[in-house]
Amino acid sequence: MKDEEGGEEKEKEKEKEKEKEKEKEKEKEKEKEKEKEKEKEKEKEKEKEKEKEKEKEKEKEKKEKEEKEEKEREEKEKEEIEKQKKVKREAEKKKEKGKGKLEEIVKEERKSEEKEEEKKSAEKAEEEEEGT
Repeated sequence: MKDEEGGEEKEKEKEKEKEKEKEKEKEKEKEKEKEKEKEKEKEKEKEKEKEKEKEKEKEKEKKEKEEKEEKEREEKEKEEIEKQKKVKREAEKKKEKGKGKLEEIVKEERKSEEKEEEKKSAEKAEEEEEGT
């Protein structure tokens, strides 16, 4: 009888051991699942980081493009201002040339007027001499 009870005890012990092993296996599986979840989370984080980097890169490119466009715009404005200055200088030169010509014409007219005056004065002086 004791042997039977001892055998049953051993059977129960074996059953308990099997149950413990099953529990351990379940725990291991749970741990594996947790690890998988952690890995998934890490992957998600990596993806987020990649997206952030892409966004930063896009922003950088956008900024560089805007700066380049701004620089080009400033260059065009500078060129336009230089063109206007050049045109203005040319106009001033032409004006000065014209002014010089005008002054020459005025001088010539004055000279001829003075000659006329001298002529008239000389004629008048002659007439007066003849009259006396």
